[in-house]
Amino acid sequence: MTRRVPLWRRVRHNERGVAIVEYALTAPIFLLLLLGIFDYTWQMYTQQVLDGAVAKAARDATLEENIADQAALDNQVRDVVQTVMSGSEVTFVRKAYDSFEEVGDAEPYTDSNKNESYDAGECFEDINGNGRWDADRGRDGNGGADDVVLYTASVKFDRVLPVWKMLGQPQQVTLSASTVLRNQPFNAGADANPVQCR
Repeated sequence: MTRRVPLWRRVRHNERGVAIVEYALTAPIFLLLLLGIFDYTWQMYTQQVLDGAVAKAARDATLEENIADQAALDNQVRDVVQTVMSGSEVTFVRKAYDSFEEVGDAEPYTDSNKNESYDAGECFEDINGNGRWDADRGRDGNGGADDVVLYTASVKFDRVLPVWKMLGQPQQVTLSASTVLRNQPFNAGADANPVQCR
C-alpha cells in the first residue's frame, strides 16, 4: 500500500521554480542599482571632461594672444563637452577681480542702520561700475592686466537613463566647473570705484 504525502509537505520540499522566484525578487533591485551606477559614472565622466576643458581654456584666456577672442575658447570647451553629452547646453561666466582675496566678496557699503546687510539708500563703493550694489564685486568679462579672473562653465543636460524617475530625482542635471587665474600684464587695467548712495 502506498502512503500519500500531504500536499504542504510535497510543496515545501519541492525546489523547482525557486530560481525564478528569487530572480523576480532580486532583478528589479539589481537593475535599479546597475542603472544608478551607469548614470552616476556618466555624470562623473562629464564632470571630469568639463573640469579639464575649463582648466585649459582658462589658462589660454590669460594669455595676451587670446584676449581678443574669448568666444573661441568658449567654443572649444563647448565642443569638448558636447562630444560626451551631445545636445547639452553649455554657458560661461567670467568675473574679474583686483586680487585673489576679493573673489566672491561683496562691494563695500556703509551699514547705516547696523543690520549687517545692504539696504536701499545706503552708500556703497561701485567697484564693478554697474551702478548698483552687488553681493559679488566682480566685473563681467576677462578684465585687464594682472586682474584675477574667475572662469565658470556650466553644462545642463537631460539624463539619458530612466533611473531618475525611479529614484524621484529631476531629469535635468547641471554640472559646473570653475577656476581662478591671474592675467598676464599685457595692457593697463582700469578700476572704477565711485561711491554711490542709492
